[in-house]
Amino acid sequence: MGKLLAFWLCTLLASYTSAQHVEMVLVNEGIYTPLYGSAEEGQVSVSAFYMDVIPVSHGDFLEFVREFPQWQKGNVIKLFADERYLDNWTGTTSFPEYLKDKPVNNVSWFAAKAYCECRGKRLPTVDEWEFAAMASEDKADARRDSLYNVGILRSYEKPKTYLTSVGQSPKNYWGVKDLHGLVWEWTLDFNSIIITGESRNNGNTDRGLFCASGAVGASDLMNYAAFMRYALRSSLKANYSLTNLGFRCVADTENYDLITKK
Repeated sequence: MGKLLAFWLCTLLASYTSAQHVEMVLVNEGIYTPLYGSAEEGQVSVSAFYMDVIPVSHGDFLEFVREFPQWQKGNVIKLFADERYLDNWTGTTSFPEYLKDKPVNNVSWFAAKAYCECRGKRLPTVDEWEFAAMASEDKADARRDSLYNVGILRSYEKPKTYLTSVGQSPKNYWGVKDLHGLVWEWTLDFNSIIITGESRNNGNTDRGLFCASGAVGASDLMNYAAFMRYALRSSLKANYSLTNLGFRCVADTENYDLITKK
């Protein structure tokens, strides 16, 4: 299975022709304490990286599947996407016009990863995504701001936010939009907490993220929005395609110039 995936992705990357220009902004390096960690042992250093300002839209993804038909609805290998893949599309390269500037959803981790790699980018890690997402409009770290956290929770409660056009929210401290309140977003290592165990969890696989026991070992018991994100990630499989799940891409600083010159 691993060899099949490697062959599929290598074939896809070998046929890469051009990079779509999507505005990216620099997120500077920093240190933060993830939800599951302690101030003494759980701090994580995040290197500087570039992040797409907005999530990938249906229109963006349409250009991708036109270039790479193996990722079209009806063509994708079942190993890489479940039956809900691009469920709201009407054909292999068509969808209702109103979806064009909406965040693409019903895409699997495999498809999201392939999209980013074919654009010379990659999916963000959990730490990179959370680091960028803890910023408000004027603070790099707004997690202690109760009004900011309440605002995030309210945005999560709104129905059918995946039908909202991308780019409508204010830019945060780094210049990124729509990290909250539009769609949940795939990360490169979305299942690392459940599958691998980490040093900040004392080397044990943390299966206590489910239900009420998710509070055990958390560094911030009031950050319920982060609990929700970690709970969602822990429930996913890479071939899942969910209505409220999309993605965006990031790039390492050393690759950014290469991407923008394509």
